[in-house]
Amino acid sequence: MSRNVVRIDEATLFELVTVASLFLVALFGTLIAYQAYRGYRRNGATSMLYLAIGLLLLTLFPFLINVVMATLVSSDRIVIALLENVSRLLGLVAITYSLYGRH
Repeated sequence: MSRNVVRIDEATLFELVTVASLFLVALFGTLIAYQAYRGYRRNGATSMLYLAIGLLLLTLFPFLINVVMATLVSSDRIVIALLENVSRLLGLVAITYSLYGRH
């Protein structure tokens, strides 16, 4: 499999904006998840814990999977997409459970 690595000084504006937006989604998702975790620690509400886990799975983990799999592991793009989507699905399940589950 041939890999086309894009160097930062050769990246197009579109590529830079795409990476920056993915990073910002991961950053803001992590900050919100942290606040939900603080709410769990302060009030003992397990729904807040599931919300925090769901947000991390929805925002941070797909970003990390993409970066790790694309840079450290020689992996097909379809495998990366599958793992990202599984993480997002589990995140949505956790958020749904935080809203509707028994606590």
